[in-house]
Amino acid sequence: MNTNPINLAVRFLLEIAMLIILGCWGWHTSAGWMRYAAALILPVIAATLWGVFRIQNDPKPAPVEVPGIVRLLLEWVLFGSAIFALFSLGYFTLGIVMTIIVKLHYIVSYDRTWAMLQNKPYMGFINK
Repeated sequence: MNTNPINLAVRFLLEIAMLIILGCWGWHTSAGWMRYAAALILPVIAATLWGVFRIQNDPKPAPVEVPGIVRLLLEWVLFGSAIFALFSLGYFTLGIVMTIIVKLHYIVSYDRTWAMLQNKPYMGFINK
């Protein structure tokens, strides 16, 4: 179910939303020149972590291969950070909506999530 195009689109939009939210949070919680730095650095750090630390075959070779549980925790920390940022900025409704969408995404992606929890490579992206 994880490779369903709709689910992949939702995941992509969640990733983009996370980066935008972290940038906005950095902008609104800083002052002066630090506001520009935080608005740029926080999304860059998140995108770097997201792209570098990956599990085997997800969907490309991993630059730094990590166990599935580590990757899952990294995703939860990054999505959780974006949700925290929404709540701290006063966007309670958006924070709840994003929380629900993230939870639904992981429920729909049960095959990938289960493989990650068992620390097995997810084979759903490999062409059969």
